[in-house]
Amino acid sequence: MEKKRIPLQDIQFVLLDMDGTLLDKYFDDYFWEHLVPEKYSEKHTLSFGKAKEELFRKYKSHEGTLNWTDLDFWSRELNLDIPALKEQIKHLIEVHPHVEDFLVAMRKQGKKVFLVTNAHYKSIDLKFKKTRIGKHFDAVLSSFDVGHPKENIRFWEKAEELLGFRKEKTLFIDDTEEILKTAKKYGIQYILYKARSNSRVEPVHSNTFMHIVDFNELL
Repeated sequence: MEKKRIPLQDIQFVLLDMDGTLLDKYFDDYFWEHLVPEKYSEKHTLSFGKAKEELFRKYKSHEGTLNWTDLDFWSRELNLDIPALKEQIKHLIEVHPHVEDFLVAMRKQGKKVFLVTNAHYKSIDLKFKKTRIGKHFDAVLSSFDVGHPKENIRFWEKAEELLGFRKEKTLFIDDTEEILKTAKKYGIQYILYKARSNSRVEPVHSNTFMHIVDFNELL
């Protein structure tokens, strides 16, 4: 999609997704696609390939629900200590380039900056401890506070009520098109797609939304 300028001067509220948007999704992709299948295959005496196949089927069946990012649910479902496994590879958690510059600039310009994420509290805590980006937000809202994932319009109704943003003065950035579609349908005025979620994978461009690959494009 052609590049246009986001009129930052007209925006009062900045809503940001966490995984893939602000943080490099390499950590999550490696975790769910390699480490978990490896541990699951050991636990259930399966080949790595068979374990991966079984897991991907399970993941798929919970996509777009709260279970999808619920670490306690997956610990029970897979009989593995998912938070402890995440802790083991926390050195892989990284902030995307220029994210902190952007967050600092938005706060300096007097905008309200909110994190809106489907991530589970335990995941948010781990990532905030590792990256220290928590200090840049006016508030953090997880889909677990709301009872619905961001793919559901009810998330946005509740988010507006809790955070007090004004739709026509709000910019929302996420790396999942499905979520952006719901936010647009709800009436969020400025929508931006983060085309590079995993630093080790080529950017995936959108045919529907304006996109950025790197946050320096907004500075």
